[in-house]
Amino acid sequence: MSHPVPPARVAPARVAPARGAPSRGADLPPVHGAVICVAAPCLVISPEHGQLTGQGVDGIYRAGLRLLSRCVLRVGGRDPVAVQARSLGADRASFTATVRTGAEPGPDPDVGVERIRHADGTERITLRSFTGRSLRIPVEVSLGTDLAELADVAAGRAGPELSAGVHAAGLRWTDGEAQAVTAAEPPPDDALASAGLLRWQLELRPGESRTIELRTTRDRGARAPAGQVANPLSDDARAEGDDPRAEAWLRTSVQDLGALLLRDPKEPADSYAAAGVPWRLGLAPAESLWAARMALPLGTGLAAATLRTLARTQTGGRGADAGKIPGPLRGAGPQLPPGCTGTEATLAFPAVLAEARRWGMPEAEVAQLLPAAERCLEWIRGAFGEDGFLADPDPGPRRCETQAHAHRAALLGADLLAGCGRPGAEEWRDRAAELRERFAARFWVDGPDGGRPAAALHPDGRPLPRLTGAAAHLLDTGLLGGGRLARGLLDRVRTEQLARLLGAPAMDSGWGLRSMAVREPGHNPFGYRSGTVRPYESAVAVAGLAQAGFEKEATGLLRGLLDAAEGFGYRLPEMYAAEQRTAGSAPLPHPAACRPAAVAAAAGIHVLTALAGIRPDAPAGTVALVPLPGAPLGGLRLSGLRVSGEPFAVRISRLGLGMVEEAADALQLGG
Repeated sequence: MSHPVPPARVAPARVAPARGAPSRGADLPPVHGAVICVAAPCLVISPEHGQLTGQGVDGIYRAGLRLLSRCVLRVGGRDPVAVQARSLGADRASFTATVRTGAEPGPDPDVGVERIRHADGTERITLRSFTGRSLRIPVEVSLGTDLAELADVAAGRAGPELSAGVHAAGLRWTDGEAQAVTAAEPPPDDALASAGLLRWQLELRPGESRTIELRTTRDRGARAPAGQVANPLSDDARAEGDDPRAEAWLRTSVQDLGALLLRDPKEPADSYAAAGVPWRLGLAPAESLWAARMALPLGTGLAAATLRTLARTQTGGRGADAGKIPGPLRGAGPQLPPGCTGTEATLAFPAVLAEARRWGMPEAEVAQLLPAAERCLEWIRGAFGEDGFLADPDPGPRRCETQAHAHRAALLGADLLAGCGRPGAEEWRDRAAELRERFAARFWVDGPDGGRPAAALHPDGRPLPRLTGAAAHLLDTGLLGGGRLARGLLDRVRTEQLARLLGAPAMDSGWGLRSMAVREPGHNPFGYRSGTVRPYESAVAVAGLAQAGFEKEATGLLRGLLDAAEGFGYRLPEMYAAEQRTAGSAPLPHPAACRPAAVAAAAGIHVLTALAGIRPDAPAGTVALVPLPGAPLGGLRLSGLRVSGEPFAVRISRLGLGMVEEAADALQLGG
């Protein structure tokens, strides 16, 4: 979600928001208790009892339009008693209920009800008799809709329900150009348009089941297509080992990321990960790119398609913004003005392309994207201020993480240029060295505890001495050739100090990394960037700490994040409250967080593959393994990964030793 920011500090967005997305300042209704099914662009938001009552944001949506807001089931004149709601995958959920018809004496239910609801608008209602005699049961489904946009629903502007008309096998609603149809199989015995009611009389013999299927679409045809995007991610990734939660987390992460894929309307063959549901089912340049980067162990296809999509949005011409990937502003908490997601995406573009090449992106695809990466580097060259730092936005603060992203772009950009035989590599290595010197002199705030990196420098050069989760990006240096990691902005002594800070209770909540240390002024455990745990940032910290050799701190954050994933049914939200973990406690949801969210789903992939420390160099035909010592999850086998486009599997022993079990014939173990 985009944290609300004062209008005076918001620049016009250069990328259109998703259709139906709430405005930046919207007071979003709570969705933390909702059961969400998604197969982009289809979305269903249900309460835990399964009845769509027409209240709140519940409903069946397609591309941001609510096709159905009310779907209330009555069996034998009674409301079923909800028993359980559970997810069956990213795109479907089950709602179990019971009914006591009075056919048998006593308090026991005599009819079971199971509703399987799919993101594409299909619902199968199955009634099963538990009695010893035949039953004749009246079944009613009450339907209605307002055909409202999600933004209007979230803001309380949806308007009244529309009048229904009888469809051949159900009901339909029309409002101008918008239309929705709910068809039933078997067809109802009665359809009352004035009441929005479908009725059946079902005969159930002892132990017999009967099923009614409802199909809600935007037209009178067959079921609306959903999930048609060709998923470029490996669909057979597995994480088998001593801790069974690893497998559940990886499976759910892959499913959720796949369910968020959308086609680029300009080039339907390319897909990208939407930011999240329900509020951000559309392109978010930085987050879509980071999700693709963290999913590189599952193949380079998503990264290639996302990079191509963003390259088509790149600003042309010769102005100050030439070469920049456009993106809207994003709230940064009470301490700083909003940051520009376009800046973040532009800094990430050449780095992600460089790493995707190391993971085995075909050279023809790299060559196609190389001009866009060079234009990004050209924009970065001109974006540095007179003080040698990159402001975000300009003029504005020099954020700590922005300098980390710029440094990584310089080093990985140089690696990309050199590997592709393009000029300029030495210039970018020199720029990176100069940035390291300036950062060391200006960004480090000394103190009796060893000091800390400043969260940002004000335009006048004053440091903002806040300790935030954004400092984790200083550890995320990026992958170079030969399995080497790029150099970071901090020297070894200061890297060790940062690791100590990130692993201390002020930052480690027990459920993951806080976005701001607990003792900092303005800390709020529910604050978007002033306290909450953001799984993406925690994953960056775990991987960075592991790569830098800080096993204890990496393990602590990893275990907390896995425990939180278990608490959320392995579908981590984009953020959750950073209340300190205590014995018997559970992670607290943020009421307005997107769930699933692309970067939170990809975080599970990033963390679990970081355990193996896979460092490929496909152009050189090598792959190195540097597992996290101590094997914090015990023995673990990761399979169904992709390096050089071929299946890749690795096993980590309980002693923390790594072994490649499956790889492309051309790959040699090295590093």
